Amino acid sequence: MAANKKLVGQNYTTPDLIAKVTGAAKFAEDYRVEGMLFAKLLLSRMPHARVRRLDLTAALAVPGVRAILTADDVPGAADTVTDLGKTIKADLRNERALTNEPMYYGEPVLAVAADSELIAAEAIEKIEIEWEHLPFNVDPLDTLRSGRPNASTDGNVWAPGTPPPNGPPPAPHVKEVKWTEEDFADVNDGHLPMGKATDEWSYGDLEGGFRKAALVLDDTFVTPNTYHQTLESRTAMAYWQNGKVFLHCSTQSVTQTVDAVARWLHVEPKNVVIVSAYTGGGFGSKVTGAVSSIIPALLSRKTNRPVMMRISREEEHAIGGARPSIHGRMKVGFAKDGRVTAVDLFAVMDNGPYEQQFDVSATGLIVSLLYQPPAMHWRGMSVLTNTPPRRPQSQPGGMQGITLMERLVNKAAHKLGLDQVEIRRRNAPEGKAPLGPMDPKGQHVMHSTSCFVKQALDRGVEIFGWEARKSASGQRTGAKVRGVGASMSVFFAGSSGYDGLLVVKPDGRLYVQSGIGNHGTASVSDVHRVAAELLGVPWEKCVVAWGDTSRNLPWTCVSGGSQTTLAMTRAVHAAAMDAKKKFQEIGATRLGGHADDYDVADERVVHRANGRSMTLAQAAQAAIELGGKYDGHEVPKDINAMTKESAMALASQGLMGVARDSYPMDGTPFSFVASFAEVEVDVETGKFNILDYLAVVDVGTVMHPHSLGGQVLGRSMLGIGHAIGQKTVYDQHYGVPLATRFYQNKPPTILDAPAKMQWAALDIPDPETPVGARGIGEPPVAAGCNAVLNALANAVGDDVFRRAPVMASEILASLEAGHPAGEPLTAHI
Repeated sequence: MAANKKLVGQNYTTPDLIAKVTGAAKFAEDYRVEGMLFAKLLLSRMPHARVRRLDLTAALAVPGVRAILTADDVPGAADTVTDLGKTIKADLRNERALTNEPMYYGEPVLAVAADSELIAAEAIEKIEIEWEHLPFNVDPLDTLRSGRPNASTDGNVWAPGTPPPNGPPPAPHVKEVKWTEEDFADVNDGHLPMGKATDEWSYGDLEGGFRKAALVLDDTFVTPNTYHQTLESRTAMAYWQNGKVFLHCSTQSVTQTVDAVARWLHVEPKNVVIVSAYTGGGFGSKVTGAVSSIIPALLSRKTNRPVMMRISREEEHAIGGARPSIHGRMKVGFAKDGRVTAVDLFAVMDNGPYEQQFDVSATGLIVSLLYQPPAMHWRGMSVLTNTPPRRPQSQPGGMQGITLMERLVNKAAHKLGLDQVEIRRRNAPEGKAPLGPMDPKGQHVMHSTSCFVKQALDRGVEIFGWEARKSASGQRTGAKVRGVGASMSVFFAGSSGYDGLLVVKPDGRLYVQSGIGNHGTASVSDVHRVAAELLGVPWEKCVVAWGDTSRNLPWTCVSGGSQTTLAMTRAVHAAAMDAKKKFQEIGATRLGGHADDYDVADERVVHRANGRSMTLAQAAQAAIELGGKYDGHEVPKDINAMTKESAMALASQGLMGVARDSYPMDGTPFSFVASFAEVEVDVETGKFNILDYLAVVDVGTVMHPHSLGGQVLGRSMLGIGHAIGQKTVYDQHYGVPLATRFYQNKPPTILDAPAKMQWAALDIPDPETPVGARGIGEPPVAAGCNAVLNALANAVGDDVFRRAPVMASEILASLEAGHPAGEPLTAHI
């Protein structure tokens, strides 16, 4: 894009802001429809059991009860067909809305619809259930021991299938894996046992790398399980009208939720309308909504009345999902100058009870990118437990992998006498950096589109005043000791191949259609400023349609995994360039000359040589008169079926820009963060405070500074929560959660925030995307977590803690004992 941008890179008032601050914004729970019923869930109070008998007689007799929905009423898993006609077989092990075999405490078993929530709750108390108790396990290491129970009757781990000689690999499956007593020999020393892994890859000369090393470290670290704890629970309201289901729900991705709901309900996507103009956070747990949202839809169909299902905070803690903990053992070699020579990473993931999560695989990919080891061996296990379903949570796998590696990098700097920033700079990637395993030709399977994390570290050193602060790090003054820490972070930052759709109408306004979910990131409108920039339309003359799939929205990426900014600026750019080309052609048709003679700027189509011009409003009217491709009666063949349908519905309203992103892209986009923190620890109590925090980001072109800053510091706080207190706690014997309130599982509050927080951006465009922008929702998480953990280690010692979060009691006990005093491996403590 042109260097003299008027809109991109500038702050502005987002179209949803006034509604939010005045209370006019309507979330799923705010909707009311005449005759609406209310649904309540009956949740399992056992970690694993099977329903043998249900007696609903007394519940159905309660006045005001209108229907009861059981697992037998819920459609089973369904195959899906992609836009290219490929069939994806149903995964029978996926989580369902209701179940007769609950796999964790709090899983929904049935739902009651009644005239009020109180009546529904009364009816639930009258339901009689005969249960068969089944074996359970909440600890991923314990279930790998011989003779210990599995979480599922099918086994305890996810394992890949054996690929046929000339065919694609089969889907992964659940099987039983038990390690030997010899495998567990190191447990008493706090080391993660390393039995036979189900997944692995390697590249380079691993043993040669260790032989070359001046220092070899072998450490174990455990990252926490953490609930998503979104501000808005996954409440949903549904009703049916003319064969269509209208679902008001909480989702990160409006258009992408259509296919998910259609699959869950076994209906055609054209018969699903998703309404979600405002979503109170998702952090990966609501990427395509929640399977529980079909419960009010099914009850509505059963009763022929609208049904609202409000989810309480207790229920949200159960069904809302969590980030999986990873037990990791890292053996890393370092040269004298701090350069990593080899990495051997073994990761055991607490997968929860259902579908396999990506986190454990991501640990290896992200470590291989961020630290560029010349040789690496990755092994991973996805272990089933009877705890809530795991879902992607901001920077899934990347947060855990970086946290495992950062412990050793920090320790290596101390042992080798190196500066904490310099050791990271020497290992940092740059340019089109490779990552992951190698293909048969000896080439890494991926490489980044660009990388400027070294420049981010340099900028951070300057802003944070690193050189002045580091000399005082670890120096005690009375009972207080300060520590400064630095870290790096990275995660995937975009995808491609989606559609953009816009119309310039004869009133001169630009109407953009946004299928992006509106969950606090501002990308629902940010990306569309690209179209206004390219077409020369002032932002106050732009109208954004979002939050309701009946408003003719285009096929859009999922709003998760930091995909949206890159994916949808590309799609919007393609649609805007399509519109610009049509404006130029109309200019040539009406004013003479060739299309290439015309510029589109300042709300006009102008001949560069003779100055002849027409307004965009006039050109839009001409587009309607010309018809065909100009007003949307003819659309590109390569756009998604949803976009085609939306475009046809908008035809004849003005000049239409519609296109699929088909721009080339060499590499996989990643965004990077360099982070810095200072803490102060009271060594007599173990209590610590975070005094200062800085994050410098490499995200390509900055789209919206205020939004970017909010994402960087907000997601850094999410990471800081993982460092200082946020976790799950379970009773190992009974398999039930013990931390089901905020004061128990400790998400960070404003009182935990650093006294000073800053951010900065390099604003260097990514060369592989036309706008140059990438996403930023993920990498600040590990950046916040590890800058604080490293600062703590630099204040009180590298061996004071060996799991996160770090509690004051653990610091005090370790300092008094002179060695790590915390329980090293037991899950959920």
